[in-house]
Amino acid sequence: MIWCVEDDVSIRDIELYALKSVGLEARGFANGEDFWQAAKNQRPDLIVLDIMLPGVGGIELLDGIRNTASLKDVPVIMATAKDTEFDKVQSLELGADYYITKPFGVMEFVSIVKAVLRRSGKVETKNISIGDLHINCVEHTVSIGNKKIELTYKEFEMLKLFALHPKVAFSRERLMKEVWGTDFYGETRTVDMHIKTLRQKLKDYGALIKTVRNIGYRLEGFDD
Repeated sequence: MIWCVEDDVSIRDIELYALKSVGLEARGFANGEDFWQAAKNQRPDLIVLDIMLPGVGGIELLDGIRNTASLKDVPVIMATAKDTEFDKVQSLELGADYYITKPFGVMEFVSIVKAVLRRSGKVETKNISIGDLHINCVEHTVSIGNKKIELTYKEFEMLKLFALHPKVAFSRERLMKEVWGTDFYGETRTVDMHIKTLRQKLKDYGALIKTVRNIGYRLEGFDD
């Protein structure tokens, strides 16, 4: 569960929509008071915290989080429209795990949240179904109907990435970065080879992985 503490309702709605669209549970709060009330009964997996909040400010709220036994190890991403070095340094010194400056892109926001979740050891529990194609992100398995499909680790990660971001075109370079890692240096044709085998293994569902000319690939639905 991701908690977004943001007093601007339009920004908060965007954050919640972005997180839920990739299968993450999310809950929004307009101020620190509502946050603390909810924290009495529930513990989030990650907190996205705006610095400029009414009443209890984000820095004060962060300090409180780090001094509360039940919350002190919860990852926190600070989000603010201010881009001053002081705010950034103060947030990080108080124990923030990351700092993002508004305005930020939706994809950037989701990628940062997922990266911080990975670093903190949290597991994405979303299971995805496209017709009879089922992707279990916990067990790391794929099946069509009741038949299990054997995929390599890289094939599974590519399919999961596509399924979490339907209709989003991924360049070969970005797929290399997301699936192989930033430290991997190789030819982008490696991606093409893995896409080819992934399509074959998915049989009819392989046709949903479309080639985007001069860019890369994306996952489309039956009705596209």
